Amino acid sequence: MGRLTDARIGVLMGGRSSEREISLKTGQAVYQALIRRGYDAVAIDVTDRLHRDLEDHKVAIAFLSLHGPGGEDGTIQGFLETLGIPYTGSGVRTSAVGMHKSATKTILAAHGIPLPAGTVVPECDRPSLAKVLRQAKLTLPIVVKPVSQGSTIGVSIVRRAGQWKEALDLAHRYDSEAMVESYIPGHEATVSILGTAAEGPKVLPAIEIVAPDGFYDFSAKYQKGRTRYLCPAPFPPKMVHHIGELARRAYEVLGCEGAVRVDFRITPRGRPYVLEINTVPGMTETSLLPMAAAQAGIPYDDLVEQILKSALDRASRFARVVPKG
Repeated sequence: MGRLTDARIGVLMGGRSSEREISLKTGQAVYQALIRRGYDAVAIDVTDRLHRDLEDHKVAIAFLSLHGPGGEDGTIQGFLETLGIPYTGSGVRTSAVGMHKSATKTILAAHGIPLPAGTVVPECDRPSLAKVLRQAKLTLPIVVKPVSQGSTIGVSIVRRAGQWKEALDLAHRYDSEAMVESYIPGHEATVSILGTAAEGPKVLPAIEIVAPDGFYDFSAKYQKGRTRYLCPAPFPPKMVHHIGELARRAYEVLGCEGAVRVDFRITPRGRPYVLEINTVPGMTETSLLPMAAAQAGIPYDDLVEQILKSALDRASRFARVVPKG
């Protein structure tokens, strides 16, 4: 199969978020895949020189490998749109909503998608644990996390009252708002969705995540051997289908494009809850999207090309709205 485009592709990676190192690994893996397929690609570490770097390298298409704030939250997407450079993945609105866990929950809840009960605590408020539990109708244990972060950064499980203040402080270290949710016991799972304009969203095989101590934190995600990944997930077929359809609905409701990953907790009785959606999933050697794609018969380089299609779809839309003069 020939190349999808002859245009120069800038793989944007790094940035300033707390997920910088993971982003660099994702970006390098994507860049190498594009080079293997014969694309005219350049790797760009995003700094305050980005505008100049894009011009100097004559980048025509951006492949986004940025994680966290500044990369997944709509800001880089909006910047590229003002320059008329098409990019991979979801657009400005979807990226902004997807990064903000509270906004995501509001929209998904309005469409009947099951979510953990919870509330948001702003940094200016220092409520007691008793007050939060009472007002949000929660009981211990609870999960406390920044509203706008990824890779389980700043996340704590509060099992006793003495852990509350430290958990809240940690979440607020990364965001001015902290999400407080009921802890859902049971299984951890994720479902990746891969979409193109021509074919629509495709549900990839579900993965069960078996983390040490039952907590899939940053080190469990990125240190080899700490976590077991069961792909395809050994759930009953009915459950696999159910969470796949919930992931697809979340993808469509939020208006996602390209590849996304939807994370779940499933109770021992088999009730799934959507935790969050990742609009720029990791593409490192331990990442879950490539694992699910491989299980579906999509090799890594093919996966990169399919994600690239989302930028080409966007390029065709950009061309339609540019006035002819």
